[in-house]
Amino acid sequence: MLTFHKTFENKVCALKEPEDGCWINLVSPTEEELEYVINNFEVDAGFIRAALDEEETSRVEMEEEETLLIIDIPSAEKEESGVIFSTIPLGIVLTKDHLFTVCLKETSVIQDFQNGLVRNVQTSLKTRFIFTILLRIASRYLHYLREIEKISSHIERQLYKSLKNKELILLLDLEKSLVYFSTSLKSTEVTLEKLLRGRIIKLYEDDQDLLEDVIIEFKQAIEMAEIYSSILSGMMDAFASVISNNLNIIMKVLTVLTILLTIPNIVFSYYGMNVSGLPVAQWWFPICLAAVVTFAAWAILKKKNMY
Repeated sequence: MLTFHKTFENKVCALKEPEDGCWINLVSPTEEELEYVINNFEVDAGFIRAALDEEETSRVEMEEEETLLIIDIPSAEKEESGVIFSTIPLGIVLTKDHLFTVCLKETSVIQDFQNGLVRNVQTSLKTRFIFTILLRIASRYLHYLREIEKISSHIERQLYKSLKNKELILLLDLEKSLVYFSTSLKSTEVTLEKLLRGRIIKLYEDDQDLLEDVIIEFKQAIEMAEIYSSILSGMMDAFASVISNNLNIIMKVLTVLTILLTIPNIVFSYYGMNVSGLPVAQWWFPICLAAVVTFAAWAILKKKNMY
């Protein structure tokens, strides 16, 4: 999908045709849309196609008057098992006249700009617009990290009641999401530090202040991701130990029951033999003997805290 946007009266509005200073957004573009952008705006094809690789990592690259910035952006997808958090690359291409964003699928960050939910955004001020996008991305990371913390707290309460593998698998999914977030955030921080030096994109004083705010937000997200990841790892280890301990208790109880039920079986088997000369060969004696020996075994096991 190819769309054009420009700021009118401090609000981003959609355009039917591209204009100078507009923002051009491509989401899961077709080959025809890519060729249209590459040929009509004379933008580097490698820059435009870079973000369409899911394995692309955060980086910044400059060639002549064009600058490519790849940033990992968080995403959340609802599935039957729950919400799956991951990251996808967002490509931002800065040229002399236009700003391009390229992504494999719709993201809430870009949609907020398209729907005019972000105020005081000027698409003509391309550098400041880029940093505003980065700030919204950092805020989205923090929002999803808080969501992960809430979900993990809910799963923890469920674990106290059920102690089933399902909850542990959900925690594992959350831990994987935190690993993805942490890796993407750290690589993005390195890229932002390069931008802060001002050698790639010319920074004005206001732009530099905004970029410093963006870096602070990303560092806070990195710390939160690491803290939540450590908490989840400890929680999973603790509950795995609890489940294993509960299994040991169950096995111990079953073993004790097996021992107690084996005693009457031995006594009745002995007195059930078709031979003569058994001591006290009366019908009531095997029953009493089995009961006395079983009770004695139970008392011994109880005294040794076997269950």
